[in-house]
Amino acid sequence: MAGSVGNDEEGINDINVTPLVDVMLVLLIIFMVTANYITNQSINLELPKAATGQDTGATNLGFSIDKDSKLFLDGKPISYEELPQVIAERKKAKPDVQALISADVKTPHGDVVKLIDAVRRYGILNFAINVEVEAQ
Repeated sequence: MAGSVGNDEEGINDINVTPLVDVMLVLLIIFMVTANYITNQSINLELPKAATGQDTGATNLGFSIDKDSKLFLDGKPISYEELPQVIAERKKAKPDVQALISADVKTPHGDVVKLIDAVRRYGILNFAINVEVEAQ
């Protein structure tokens, strides 16, 4: 009987799930917060649209230029002075290395041409310009 005072020799036979639920809710909150942090680490680019865009397959170097003309290689900031060394290392590992160049719509045309020129100057002749395929 609930609330009775007496000698209960059976003990507690039910599993208390309240702590388990508390731990799961805390883990869920931690997962939600870290997932949001991970997705905010990407480079925000608005790619130009093109009706004739196609899949380029696997690439080895992924260059990105954001709207402020900052250069990134595989998601990490890089300067034009570091390009010769990085490209030489990648060409040593794989002689037929390819590059994919992604630039924001608001990136000045001259900055894209500067990157294309640098990539070709350091020996990568196979490259593609990344675009978002336009819905038809």
